[in-house]
Amino acid sequence: MQMIGRRPLLAGLAGTGLAASPAPSRAQGNAARTTIRIGVLADFSGPYRDTSGPTSTACAQQAVEDLGLAARGINVEVIQADHQNRPDAALALARRWFDQDGVDMVCEVNNSAIALAVAGLAREKDKVQLTSGAGSSVITGEQCSSHTIHWSYDTWMFANVVGQATVRNGGDSWFFISADYAFGHQVERDTTRFIQQAGGRVLGQARYPFPGTTDFSSYLLQAQASRAKIIGLASAAADTVNCIKQVNCIKQAHEFGIMRRGQKLACLNMFITDIHAIGLEAAQGLTLCEVFYWDLNDRTRAFLNRVKPKVGTNWPNQEHAGTYSAVLHYLKAVADLGVPAAKASGLAVVNRMKAMPTDDDCLGAGRVREDGRKIHAAYLFQVKSPAESRGPWDYYKPVSTVGAEEAFRPLSEGGCPLVRG
Repeated sequence: MQMIGRRPLLAGLAGTGLAASPAPSRAQGNAARTTIRIGVLADFSGPYRDTSGPTSTACAQQAVEDLGLAARGINVEVIQADHQNRPDAALALARRWFDQDGVDMVCEVNNSAIALAVAGLAREKDKVQLTSGAGSSVITGEQCSSHTIHWSYDTWMFANVVGQATVRNGGDSWFFISADYAFGHQVERDTTRFIQQAGGRVLGQARYPFPGTTDFSSYLLQAQASRAKIIGLASAAADTVNCIKQVNCIKQAHEFGIMRRGQKLACLNMFITDIHAIGLEAAQGLTLCEVFYWDLNDRTRAFLNRVKPKVGTNWPNQEHAGTYSAVLHYLKAVADLGVPAAKASGLAVVNRMKAMPTDDDCLGAGRVREDGRKIHAAYLFQVKSPAESRGPWDYYKPVSTVGAEEAFRPLSEGGCPLVRG
């Protein structure tokens, strides 16, 4: 396997806003016909760098190594590029990958707008997109694609798991602090439905201007006055700008003594990498959902030990783990079909992936549904206090497990045109 680093990817494109692998020579072109090429399309220099970026590439590389296809005569190359959170740049880059560089599958693809744009191109070019970084549930809803599989998580799942599971564990009264734009409203609305279905109540909400808010004191005072057991943060933690706002909110919550009064914060979209940035002193007691945690079981710990030399100090979160899981399952389907058939038809690979059960050290057992939604168990965690933590990245206490069929939106409710009757 050949690993193409970030510097070569940027060479020759400085100042264009794009990063791509160099155009292959004739010899490389001949080799490309017998080699599977995987492109990790992510943020390598901007606000999502730690959430996706280099650790996602490392996890993709780890999947290739773990499957050991080289011993079976199957060559795999992993390349990477920085989409800079621009759908136009990402689309141009993906087009170059497909048309000139022989890329067969694009993965990671954090940012829902980018994922939706690349999905259309992958379908047009009969390639494969596996997104573990985008959050919008519309990717497997009305805008689902025959050539895209949505890995890891989505907004519906977060609202469902955090809302219902928190109520079942005693958090039956909520107050929302929500970003005042479409995504924040959607998350608040969906979570409210799940809270009510579980027998809980929403006592109120405060919506802060997005973007630009740094002082959450007035919203926290409203939440404190509501006496709600749970303060739900309805915003996109995958967006680091928004995450910074959540960091400020959490720190201010401690200054107001909200945690000491028995109120708890529940984040509806946050990763362990965000907790690492915040620190346990500020984040302790926070409730959140992830589909992967390195210390969950023997398999997740074994995975971490294998990938740790590649990731440095930025340990994998659920997005990175999803990239590993997606690449691993993709390559299993490629091996099953054979390289010539896999390179000839991305649709054939996706259909084979849907026909095969999934199982890996990160996400455990699961499956890929007809609408392209990959399902697996999800977990509700509470962030440890500094005294409870045994060291760096030992941050979570398990609260409850939600099974795959219960965690994700029912197939019949998404509106995906691929779903028959």
